Amino acid sequence: MNAQDIEWNDLYFVLAVCRQGTLSSAARILNVSHSTVLRRIDSVEKKLGVRLFDRLAMGYVMTEAGELMLETGERVENEMLGLSRTLVGRDMQLHGNIRVAVPDALLLKVLMPHLNDFTQKFPKIQLELVISNDYLNLSKREADIAIRVTNKPPETLIGRCLCDMKTTIYSSKKYLNNHLDKNIATYTWLMPDEDLMHLPIIAWLKKKYPNANIALRCNTILCLFESVIQNIGVAALPCFLADSEPQLKRIIPPPNELTSKLWLITHPELRQTARIQVFKDFLIDVFMKEKTLIEGDKK
Repeated sequence: MNAQDIEWNDLYFVLAVCRQGTLSSAARILNVSHSTVLRRIDSVEKKLGVRLFDRLAMGYVMTEAGELMLETGERVENEMLGLSRTLVGRDMQLHGNIRVAVPDALLLKVLMPHLNDFTQKFPKIQLELVISNDYLNLSKREADIAIRVTNKPPETLIGRCLCDMKTTIYSSKKYLNNHLDKNIATYTWLMPDEDLMHLPIIAWLKKKYPNANIALRCNTILCLFESVIQNIGVAALPCFLADSEPQLKRIIPPPNELTSKLWLITHPELRQTARIQVFKDFLIDVFMKEKTLIEGDKK
């Protein structure tokens, strides 16, 4: 085997399987089919003459050769990403792409009404909006800027706390009228699924109502929001989303335990890039204008 036999695309597929542990998860991350990942892994192993993974019922487990491939691949990946960030950071012109990761509800309810102002002012900057409720890796350029709901932002990234984000328990008025006992412990609960396990409602409900009846789980806040409107049960929703819906009602005042911080995060190597800076300034201005809404102040 010659060194030139190993291509970046080989590493790209191998790294995905190493990190995800299954072909289906790797395929989802790579946005390709399961069969494509299987074919590429088999091709790489044949090319190298070594077995990189043990095929077990639980998934693909790295062999010693696979672990070496992962270590080497991540080193190459980091070098390439570092070069990319350095080159991007030199761009001081107000044009080009900005990939922005933002949770669905914040995008639609808070940010979207203001985006036209930015696109009109900076017509040569193209925004790529990624509706994301999980933690995309900014260090690997899955996003240039992220708006994140968290009390523990990554220490390796540049972040600014925009405001508190208040959350409380909501029900539809119709649901409450059908449950006149007003005993929250007996209500039917609608909860986030594993994609949103970082949300504080998970620990709060387990502590307060360990025997709660959970009828439905969703992987987006907007799904939970619509489920409450449809009288299925009660759910923890951000005040900025639910307060303006006339069919919904707060069951309790916003508990401190459900309050999170709203952060604007980017990579340190992009902080001097002109287009990144102007969009950050724009976001800061938007969220300052919407601070009262996000912090759940009904006065």
